[in-house]
Amino acid sequence: MSTPGKTLFVVSSLFLLFLSGLNAQTLFTVDHYPVSKEEFLKAYNKNNTGQKPTAAAYRDYLELYIRYKLKVRAAFDAQLDTLPGQRMELQNFRSQVAESYLKDETSLDRLVKEAFQRGQKDIHLSHILIMLPKNAEETDTAHAYEKAMMAYTALKKGKKFDEITRLYSEDPSVRSNGGNLGYITVFTLPYQLESLAYSLAPGQYSKPYRTKGGYHIFRNDGERKSVGRVKVAQILIAFPPSPTESAKMDTRRKVDSLYTLLQRGNDFATLARANSGDNLSYQQGGEIPEFGVGHYDSAFEANAFALDRDGAISKPIFSEFGYHILKRLGRKPFPPVMDEAATTQIKQLVMNDPRIEVSRKALLDRILQQADFHRAAIADADLWAFTDSSLRNTGLSSFRGMTWSTTLFSLTRQSYSVKEWLDYARAARGLRPGGAQADKELFGRFIERCAQDYYRGHLEDYNKDFSFQLTEFREGNLLFEIMQRKVWDKASTDSAGLRKYFEAHKDKYWWDVSADALLFTCNNAKTAEDLRNRLQTHPISDWRQMADSGAAAVQADSGRYELAQIPNPTKATLNPGTFTPAAANSTDNSVSFAYIFKVYNTRAPREFRDARGFVINDYQAYLEDQWIAELKKKYAVKIEESVFKTL
Repeated sequence: MSTPGKTLFVVSSLFLLFLSGLNAQTLFTVDHYPVSKEEFLKAYNKNNTGQKPTAAAYRDYLELYIRYKLKVRAAFDAQLDTLPGQRMELQNFRSQVAESYLKDETSLDRLVKEAFQRGQKDIHLSHILIMLPKNAEETDTAHAYEKAMMAYTALKKGKKFDEITRLYSEDPSVRSNGGNLGYITVFTLPYQLESLAYSLAPGQYSKPYRTKGGYHIFRNDGERKSVGRVKVAQILIAFPPSPTESAKMDTRRKVDSLYTLLQRGNDFATLARANSGDNLSYQQGGEIPEFGVGHYDSAFEANAFALDRDGAISKPIFSEFGYHILKRLGRKPFPPVMDEAATTQIKQLVMNDPRIEVSRKALLDRILQQADFHRAAIADADLWAFTDSSLRNTGLSSFRGMTWSTTLFSLTRQSYSVKEWLDYARAARGLRPGGAQADKELFGRFIERCAQDYYRGHLEDYNKDFSFQLTEFREGNLLFEIMQRKVWDKASTDSAGLRKYFEAHKDKYWWDVSADALLFTCNNAKTAEDLRNRLQTHPISDWRQMADSGAAAVQADSGRYELAQIPNPTKATLNPGTFTPAAANSTDNSVSFAYIFKVYNTRAPREFRDARGFVINDYQAYLEDQWIAELKKKYAVKIEESVFKTL
């Protein structure tokens, strides 16, 4: 009778085997469980140290891999996979790793390459905006569209863009900039508008383009090579509220005097802390975060990017806020080559930008296709009516043939009911009004959440790499568990077996040329030097006390060691009563040295106490070989030699 854990493993294995295709090449079987050529090669290549594969190397690794699979098979038969600790560790690992596979790499790569290409240039943009109210009705949309088309028609008739902008545009900034947005680059605008801008040739304007905020018309006023990003510090001498002309003149005189002080060599950061009106930056000496084009006032940006070297200081710059003096602190060009560093940098920007929704949508489409999404033939109007009525009257449980148990849609092995949708809608809508459009959007999010949860829960059915990683982790944990039980614990606790093994193999355990010594390891050269000086001026019998005084900075031990184990970088002759030269470890900067009590210049047999560590290791190998021999009798192993030859 099979256990749930064992049954789940069998079903999963058979399903994965089916997915791999009828022509999958089985390299060997253990107890009729197949191991494919692909799995073997993946494991071999992962563990290969760079040596060129040969038939002999494959044969040696095949024996190791068969032994590994025999142990895993034994662990499953012992139902170790059902242990709470095993299940919890597997689930934790699954949760950690699964998220990295919930991306559509094709669409993500396309977005990264697109962002790189766009980032090579900046576009000087002008803009007309016809606004839409927040909850626009059809009449609002029609009116806005009509106005946008009037502006567009006027442009087509040859009217100047700035004239049409002032006449039609509802962008609040049009009064100050006449619709001139200055330069923009990748990641400056929302992705839809960025795509619209980059679709225009210099001098070309767009048709009206609708977003939730309204209708947009862009004109490409010119292009330049990307100026990248700049970091500056600023001193802002701000205008007072509702400034008079006299107040503006006082502001100008103050900024001119500060500029003069800077020209004479006064420290910029000190003057910023004492005088700047920018509350966000003055305490940092005026430093503001690094920025690219399209983030600040166009005049401010133009002057910042015009500074030709680090340390250069601008003349006072006028803005609606007051006067600014800028100091360039650094300049970073946009990556000119799509190398690994640039790809990583841009990919991170893409993943933190709303444009990642494009990739998320591509992932959802792929999930729905792979998971065989089917929606039931239920009219939207009926579903929205039932939804609205049910949420308002919690006692309503049926409507036009629908009940709470009616299936709305299904994925490969799971169906989703009206009740699940109502529970989701109730939590999402709360006290907010619904409506057909709102319910349609909410239902789309419900499908997406269900599909992603399903895909995440069955990821091994759809992604070979994830399946391999999960199987590798599961089997690795099971291997550790069963080795602990069958070999390691037994080898370390079976005193009689260890002694018997030692007596039968005494000739294996010898002391090479060796010495009784004290070994000291210090975490740095200064600690080692101080300890060595104290040891040389005190009785050596006090070594433990002096080593302990160094706390965690010193490790010390005594015993008999073969010469190869004793730090001796100059290969000096070891004599009783002397210290070895200090040996530095470049990996962690630690320093080791030894004090020699006695030297043994000839080989000698080890006693059991001295050989115990070696005996345990050898006894483990002995027990493992015995166990493997038993497993080979218990589980039939069949190698497909014809497949092996194709390696």
